[in-house]
Amino acid sequence: MREDILTIGAFAKACRLSPKALRLYDELDLLRPSRVDPDTGYRYYAVEQLERARLVAWLRRLGMPLARIRQVCALPPADAAREIRAYWAQVEAETAARRDLAGFLVGQLLAEPRKDTTMLELRYSAHSDRGRVRPANQDTAYAGTRLLAVADGYGPAGAPVSGAAVEALRFLDTDELPAGNVLNLLKEAVQGATEAVRDAADGADAGSGSGSAQDAGTTLTALLWTGSRLALVHIGDSRAYLLRDGALFRITDDHTVVQSLIDEGRLTPEEATTHPQRMLLLKSLSPTTPATPDLRLHDTEPGDRYLLCSDGLSRVVPDAAIRRLLASTRAPDAAVHALIAAANEAGGSDNVSCVVADVVEEAA
Repeated sequence: MREDILTIGAFAKACRLSPKALRLYDELDLLRPSRVDPDTGYRYYAVEQLERARLVAWLRRLGMPLARIRQVCALPPADAAREIRAYWAQVEAETAARRDLAGFLVGQLLAEPRKDTTMLELRYSAHSDRGRVRPANQDTAYAGTRLLAVADGYGPAGAPVSGAAVEALRFLDTDELPAGNVLNLLKEAVQGATEAVRDAADGADAGSGSGSAQDAGTTLTALLWTGSRLALVHIGDSRAYLLRDGALFRITDDHTVVQSLIDEGRLTPEEATTHPQRMLLLKSLSPTTPATPDLRLHDTEPGDRYLLCSDGLSRVVPDAAIRRLLASTRAPDAAVHALIAAANEAGGSDNVSCVVADVVEEAA
């Protein structure tokens, strides 16, 4: 064999990439072998390819997504250096955001119960928009004295199903909450919402004369105000955010295939944005499949601003832009309409719904 040609095993040792990784990079057209044996399929690499392979290995150690590595490797050295610098600046910004989130979570866990007698209330606004592409709006958004909710329906009966889910929670939007643990109340309310979803899908089936409406379902993200705390119920990929002291925290986890891959370390958030299954839900309220929602309590502070939104906002408007719009608009109604406008300016590819609520001291 020529001295300037290496077997895949020798090449892997020289560049610190595993043979498995080299085979993957070949399939992705990121690092093609110099020659492939037509009979055995065995890969051989040229010594001149080591520099590119080492660059790929280093960039992967930085955590750079493969699609971006391909772009960097195609650039002249000076342009590649600028791209790496830009990527690392982005990583540092995201790390700072995660640091803030860690601090917020630690504070939540260690927070002492409120001892002051300051009376708090919510000021809120809700709006839902069809967007610029979808023929109908299958979202439902609601805001009241105690209840905030967003539901994103899907399938042939998406609109009535999302509406039924939110309507099933509205009995909680009263001056006085029913007696009992607030999380238990929410859990029972979601059970009622599941039945309402089933009834809405059955009604749509009867109206259409087919069983297709059974393929419908909805996400549901809601907050219930107790007077000092907010109880969260969440299922699907609609989201809840908290803006506190200028920092934005996402307080829900998406119940999606790509989020599970991110959590397992098999996908980066940047790679998830173009993943073919990025819209596939793992959990939702559906007529056929029962699912357990996330339930938890959040302590509030005067000045907190909460956002509930469907993925028509979060998929097209980056968190940094959401934070800027929430922080720069005073009234909840103005914030809601600014966020929806941003989603539509980004293409409006989906229905978009937003609820914004401020925690304020009660007027004397």
